[in-house]
Formats: sequence, structure tokens, C-alpha cells
Amino acid sequence: MRSHTAPAARAQDLKKIYGTGETAVHALDGVTADFAAGEFTAIMGPSGSGKSTLMHCLAGLDSATSGAVFIGDTDLTTLSDKAMTQLRRDRIGFVFQAFNLVPTLTALENITLPVDIAGRKVDQEWIDTVVTRLGLTDRLGHRPGELSGGQQQRVACARALAGRPEIIFGDEPTGNLDSRSSGEVLSILRAAVDEFDQTVVIVTHDPRAAGYADRVVFLADGRIVDEMREPTADRVLDRMKQFDPASAAPVAE
Repeated sequence: MRSHTAPAARAQDLKKIYGTGETAVHALDGVTADFAAGEFTAIMGPSGSGKSTLMHCLAGLDSATSGAVFIGDTDLTTLSDKAMTQLRRDRIGFVFQAFNLVPTLTALENITLPVDIAGRKVDQEWIDTVVTRLGLTDRLGHRPGELSGGQQQRVACARALAGRPEIIFGDEPTGNLDSRSSGEVLSILRAAVDEFDQTVVIVTHDPRAAGYADRVVFLADGRIVDEMREPTADRVLDRMKQFDPASAAPVAE
């Protein structure tokens, strides 16, 4: 077992309200959850359940209306804009559905970009390890437009790992990928936890993606309603059907 004690991220009575009065939308309604260090957690729930809002608040991309968010022992709600920017740069990695690569930079330049912006020295041995593990060695001189979607997302994963962040957040990281590329990216995130001792938290609607996680947290109407350890795609799908009977309908091939 891992020796981690403090959670990598924590939400405490988190509320996020959009709008006011009768039109107010409670995207998060008192969410309290720990995200253990050295674990892979998937956040799931029906559309509008608040899962992306929760992740954006945890990652410091959005501010909560009330409650507290911690990365390690740092309370994000107490940070200035400058300190928040620095924390996101130095302690958090991101993998988004849209890849978010800089089209004019090579794959390698995209991978080292966060480290370069932070003014830190690139750890070449670490970058080599990550690039080799992700199968990108012969693609480093290519620009994003010369790479497939799966390769672009692997570059995005390498970029997230490059600075050895405390925690990696993924917002539907396989949403734009075919099943093969999706499996490759999820295997990489799984390996980041198992081999590199990273912490990974993703938002996904895909039960197969959730099956790669150690734990799944289920949201509905802005609240955590359940969690599952050692999930499988089938168990997750069965649980999701309880939220949304429409998802129980057979999927057309």
C-alpha cells in the first residue's frame, strides 16, 4: 500500500450557484469529498449533475460560491490571483477533451511548455521516461497538425506529466477519441498512478473510462450520491442506469 496520508485534493461543503433569486442554479450543493493521493478517481453523473463544475473548482479554474477547496494543505479560497496561477502552473497538470496544444510548436515544445513558462530547468531524464512510456519518441519534431487525435492527446498527457505535478485533472480526456486511442490514453493515466505515483482525477461520462479508476464518485443534482471502489465498466453502467433510465436502452451498433 502507498504511504500517502493527506488527500491530494479536498472539497469541503462546496457550493456553486449561478444566477440569483428564482433563476439561481445550484451547480454544487454542499459537496464534501477527499481525493486520495496516489489514486485514480473518476467523477461521473448525468448531464447537469455538476461534475465538470466540481473539477473546475478543485483545479482552481473556477471559484466556489462558498466552502473550501484544498490542494494538499493549501486552501485555494485564500489565494490571490497570482498565487492561484502559480499553484496551477507548479502543482497541477491538465488534460482536456480539446487537447489544447499550441499549433505552431512541436510536440516536444508543447510537452515542456509549462516547465519553460515556470522558468524551471527541464528534467531531461524524466521527460525521456514519459515520452518513451507514451510512445512519442519518433513524433517529438512533429507539430499537432501532423499528429492523429490519439497522438495529440498523448502529447497532452506528456505535457501534464512533464512538471511532475501533485495532481492531474482530466476533463473528458477521451471525449474526442476513438475507442483504441481512448484505451491508450486511459492506460497512460493508469500508468501515471501505478508507475509514477501520480494522482489522477477525471470527469467522464464513459463507463469504460471509469473502469480504469480505483474509485468512482457519482454526482446528481450537485450532490455526491454514491461512490464505488474497484469499478468495472459493467458495474458503473448499471449504477448510471439508476440515474437515467434512458441510458438503459440498448446502444445501436
